[in-house]
Amino acid sequence: MINVLLVDDQVILRESLKFIIEQDEDINVIGLAGNGNEALKLCEKLKPDVVLMDIMMPECNGVEGTKLIKSKFNTIKVIILTTFNDEENISKALKNGADGYVLKDLSPDELIMAVKSVSKGFSIMHHSALNTLTCKKEASQSSKPTVSPKIDVNLTDRELTIISLIVDGKSNKEIAETMFITEGTVKNTISHILDKLSLKDRTQLAVFAVKNNIV
Repeated sequence: MINVLLVDDQVILRESLKFIIEQDEDINVIGLAGNGNEALKLCEKLKPDVVLMDIMMPECNGVEGTKLIKSKFNTIKVIILTTFNDEENISKALKNGADGYVLKDLSPDELIMAVKSVSKGFSIMHHSALNTLTCKKEASQSSKPTVSPKIDVNLTDRELTIISLIVDGKSNKEIAETMFITEGTVKNTISHILDKLSLKDRTQLAVFAVKNNIV
């Protein structure tokens, strides 16, 4: 059973979200909160597996609430669920430890899948949010001829090229065709990159690369 805490300042949205995700027999909503401070208190008391967190809330917003929760409970997964698709909120939320960033226009099935995936240790990023980060990266690169990575990672030219193509949304087949290598080589190289960077999936890799100016 996945125990979930819902955090939104609008009561009707909290109740609606509760109804939606509890349609899945593997998910149980154990608490409701109206801001980040309330969420932290309930995390201390209830120890949820996943927190679904809105951003714009009074007293303590979702970005700060994520930081508070992650500073005390690193094992609790936090998914930002919001209508705001701007680079500043996305970057701050991810920097503060958010495990997922999804928009409220996703379907009920997609929301349930997001909760289940994050509970298993995967990162979830709404395609629109990822596009926002990608566009920000491209704008930054166009204004700065040279961008130095924020972290020290040992990646080959081939690995950097593959990461760049992943960030651009290319499939393994498209990457293979672009680089004139086999699809199997692409898969093996991606697996090696994930191991090297201690990441779990392509979404985490794309977010990691954009956040740290790797490509």
